[in-house]
Amino acid sequence: MLRTAMAALLMTGALLAAAPPVAAQSEPTPIIIGQSYALPSTVMGATREINVWLPPGYAESEARYPVLYLLDGGTTWQDFHHISGLAQLGTVNGTTRDVIVVGIASVDRRNELALPTDNAELIARYPTQGHTDRFRRFVAEEVQPFIEGRFRASGETGLMGESLAGLFVVETFLKEPQMFDAYVAISPSLWWDGGKLARQSGAHLRDHSNDPRTLILTMGNEGAEAQALMDTLTTNLRDHALPGVSWTFEPRPDETHATIYHGAALDAFRRLYAVPTPPN
Repeated sequence: MLRTAMAALLMTGALLAAAPPVAAQSEPTPIIIGQSYALPSTVMGATREINVWLPPGYAESEARYPVLYLLDGGTTWQDFHHISGLAQLGTVNGTTRDVIVVGIASVDRRNELALPTDNAELIARYPTQGHTDRFRRFVAEEVQPFIEGRFRASGETGLMGESLAGLFVVETFLKEPQMFDAYVAISPSLWWDGGKLARQSGAHLRDHSNDPRTLILTMGNEGAEAQALMDTLTTNLRDHALPGVSWTFEPRPDETHATIYHGAALDAFRRLYAVPTPPN
């Protein structure tokens, strides 16, 4: 027994002596998925974070690309990483066209994304709320020209957001429809200010031109009040139908406000940026 144990120890020692030395662990290399810019803003009176994801073949091509502007587009606790990942996935598996994703980071979401309100309780809780017009000017007058001047944009544009950012998407579609070609509002917070935007949507739609544009709406299982406000919005969209406007509403009853975004955004990518079917 002793001789067997000694032989095993000697064999283990020989194997260890013959094994190549373990290489020293190298320093980690950052994984870079995009570019971040500090954009000085006269409109906002501050420097703002803008994040850009470019398709993998961008540097080697001379092509021009559609641009998707993403609200809440910061890299820390916001949505830039997982939405730009969907664009990358579509490029890798060939299911969507290449698209530039521009993340516009939020700083004060109620200030930037929530409509102004006369509700005393909301004002007391969120005293900085209600400056969506200013934030929209920032996007139109500073962010879009910055992107169009620096990158090969094709002129095809989209705006995407979820929750309060989805509310901003709906408001922009209703009030400034010419800003973008496509709008994606995922579980928009139509409850804000007692649902005033949904109730007033018909009046805004009466002022719309028939310019081509797309609106994609979706919502998870968020209760009867949220559904009633979405029903009001979609009813007004039906009643004020414009031939040039393509809109859809897809309920997602198996999702919640917290889980809906990624799957809904993937479906929106596949619809807006579908790969053209080659002619026969």
